[in-house]
Amino acid sequence: MVPAFITIRFLDILDILFVAFLLYQGYRLIKGTVAYNIVIGLFIVYLLWLIVRALNMELLGSIIGQFIGVGVIALIIVFHPEIRKFLVFLGTNYRVNRVFHMDRLFPPDKIKLINDELMNEIADACVSMSRSKTGALIVITRDSELFEQVYSGERINSGISAALIKTIFFKNSPLHDGAIIIKNDKILSAGCILPLTQNLLDKTYGLRHRAALGITETTDAIAIVVSEEKGTISVSIDGTIKRGISKEELLGFLGENLMHD
Repeated sequence: MVPAFITIRFLDILDILFVAFLLYQGYRLIKGTVAYNIVIGLFIVYLLWLIVRALNMELLGSIIGQFIGVGVIALIIVFHPEIRKFLVFLGTNYRVNRVFHMDRLFPPDKIKLINDELMNEIADACVSMSRSKTGALIVITRDSELFEQVYSGERINSGISAALIKTIFFKNSPLHDGAIIIKNDKILSAGCILPLTQNLLDKTYGLRHRAALGITETTDAIAIVVSEEKGTISVSIDGTIKRGISKEELLGFLGENLMHD
């Protein structure tokens, strides 16, 4: 009897590519974090379970099997930040209009979330605080509302001005340690608490830089950091950070990333 050849359908290839994509994105999210070591540990436990089953070691196999049985629930609990980050990544980068290029067929009108005058107010404040080495963390919302972060601080709902921003971050101000959150033409809140990045960074990154990375990893907001130690200005978006930029580069960054469909 002639053995049948394995048939591979187009859907099988699509299935493999889709799983490979999910695994790659999952690797990108946990690379350089503590979660990566946890995944390696779980993989070792799974290999041990397979070996124990092959050797018919029933007692040890049943114990590890119970652990494997609740593995899905444990993974959801342990990897809650990474799962949330992955879903935000999909929602931000793979919207329907982007996947099917609907924005090319029906190009939306671009509007500025913040006008040029207010961008200059923010940039002037950052340059002034950079010269005086006053630490600052400014978060500007885009699509994400940041309700949780906004309500963690003191509500202000004030207009944007360089003088007000510098006053908030003055070292004797009770709100200087937190972040301010800006939406459109308003400073919504000050002294806000942000999530810190889970990535392993070198010691040159302070808490403000880690918070800037943390908020831009989990939302589509952008963040500006003024270093209290070095006086440098940094910008963060999509979980990446660029350090030591000039006022012109800051204005260019704001103008490029504060356009909304």
